[in-house]
Amino acid sequence: MTNIFLLLWAVIPPLLLLLFYYRRTPAAPSLFNVFVFFIIGAVSGFAALGLEWVGHWQEIQRSFFGAALRQILVIAPIEEGCKFIGVIIPLFFLQRRYKFRATTVFVFTIAVALGFTAEENWIYLFHDQALPLERIIGTPVHAMFSAPWGYALGRYFASTRRLNRDRILIFTTWLNAVFFHALVNTLSAAWGFPRPIHFLGYGLFPLMLWMFWRLEQLLRRLQGKRSLVLISGNKPLARYCQRGLVLLALVLGGNAILKLLILVRKINPLRVEYLLKTDILWFILGEILLILGLGFLAWLIYRYLRYLAIRRHFFRLAKY
Repeated sequence: MTNIFLLLWAVIPPLLLLLFYYRRTPAAPSLFNVFVFFIIGAVSGFAALGLEWVGHWQEIQRSFFGAALRQILVIAPIEEGCKFIGVIIPLFFLQRRYKFRATTVFVFTIAVALGFTAEENWIYLFHDQALPLERIIGTPVHAMFSAPWGYALGRYFASTRRLNRDRILIFTTWLNAVFFHALVNTLSAAWGFPRPIHFLGYGLFPLMLWMFWRLEQLLRRLQGKRSLVLISGNKPLARYCQRGLVLLALVLGGNAILKLLILVRKINPLRVEYLLKTDILWFILGEILLILGLGFLAWLIYRYLRYLAIRRHFFRLAKY
């Protein structure tokens, strides 16, 4: 029964996120095909798990440089490679029967990435290496990694002319995915090292928020929608100030998520009767208010930047 419960924790969040993107996909493929790609993603996760333990990295990854080197040379290329193979091989077989839209290929990529996430969730939860909330927050991570090459594949398969530049774009976006995959894992590993390396971990969640924004922007492009502009100033000084506000919003929002994780880790070992004590309740309430405050400030900055961009857009239209 416990294993079934863990399996549900591992699978349900990725499936819900997949359904969220599936419902946003115009002329979406059949739900059965999407689920097949989800299963392929889980299988590719087990394949990557087996390949990652080839070689002897235990000694070298004791240092931060060694851990980063393993991520960029082993973990990220293997995982992104397995996901890429899990998408590209079925697409080559299916293209004989179907004409793919770019958004269809993109949602297949997300399905494989989320299937990979479900397998990874199961491994972490089964071996008690993470809390369920940690895995839920990390649900879109693999989809965010793979979004660039999923976008490039979508353009390639939807095009009537398969140009060489499209093939080059697929390769460069795959390298981009490998780089950010390794960077996120390295920043996550920084928490286990002494200061000042330890402080690099504070850049993890702002980076992940930006990657989620990038995923949404790529999807909007494939849907033929206008990109959401945040930096709209005409003068260099105004643009620099707006970039600073974007960075501030990412820092505030990212560290709100970080504080939520820290709070969960602190209260997770406590029994229910301890949680009901007045001083602990006040501490939890104070932390929750701080988290909500950081998130609300990040949202206000985002809305302000969108307001400036929309107003400037209408002013430009009014000139014509």
